[in-house]
Amino acid sequence: MNKNIIITGCSGFIGFHTSIHFLKKGYRVFGIDDMNNYYDIILKKKRLKQLKEKNSFKFYKLDISDFKKISKLKLPKNCTLINLAAQAGVRFSIKNPNEYFKSNIEGFYNILNLSLKLNVKHLIFASTSSVYGDSKKYPSRETDISDKPLNFYAASKKTNEVMAYSYSNIYNLPITCLRFFTVYGPFGRPDMSLYIFVKNIIENKAIDIFGHGKHTRDFTYIDDVIKYISKVFNKIPKSEKPPYRVLNIGNSDPKKLIDYVKIIEKKLKTQSKKKFYKRHKGEAFKTHASIKNIEKLTKYSPKTKVEEGIDKFIEWYLKE
Repeated sequence: MNKNIIITGCSGFIGFHTSIHFLKKGYRVFGIDDMNNYYDIILKKKRLKQLKEKNSFKFYKLDISDFKKISKLKLPKNCTLINLAAQAGVRFSIKNPNEYFKSNIEGFYNILNLSLKLNVKHLIFASTSSVYGDSKKYPSRETDISDKPLNFYAASKKTNEVMAYSYSNIYNLPITCLRFFTVYGPFGRPDMSLYIFVKNIIENKAIDIFGHGKHTRDFTYIDDVIKYISKVFNKIPKSEKPPYRVLNIGNSDPKKLIDYVKIIEKKLKTQSKKKFYKRHKGEAFKTHASIKNIEKLTKYSPKTKVEEGIDKFIEWYLKE
């Protein structure tokens, strides 16, 4: 059995937890990350420090949009590649679309070609619930319309899906696309709502609530996400023609943002100061994942309720 795995975006939120999981499972992890400063690099360095403590972790500081450099890396062949490297964030994409084209489109094109060069046995890559746009049909199923993105971040991820399908079709490359729904938990990104809300409430600062708190998100705890990635890992799409599949990864228990805030307040035993605004440009009103396909494939259902997940995040945050 090939015990090597390549993980891009290894110092990112999901990439870090994925790397830790496979290192614990006895895999040799080849991690790639450009360590950009989209958010505070201190957090990325803390994650990377933990990874580097493992002897079976090999790190390459590199931008995946530079194919000349990544093609020269000493990477294992015939293994699984998990691509979690991407420029994240919906709001940032409105003013900085160039960053998304470079990392998410050009970078992913390089990952596809690297997969062919290394004869990758299974390419798993991250997409997003944002591809569903402002759909009025819930829960969102993988077969629902996903070609009306509300922002360039979503457009870049939909582009990835289309590119991946074509490569799978032409080169018979086994690919699994994972559409993540609002992943949260310890070591989460500082630009995400949970981190911002907890930080500001503790510091007695006002929190900004867009959409007047009425919009809804399918908050998905990181441990459940990693469990799904781990189970999909060996479920290589071989029988499909082409060998390509799309899977939602969500909790399928959406919460209104204002209710999410109330749970945080209850956990912190503090009433927050709130500033309400209309819905932010480019953001969907609601996300709600149908997870029937991933549950059927993996025989696993999410275990972490939002209340428990928030509790675990706060516990981690206070230690930091």
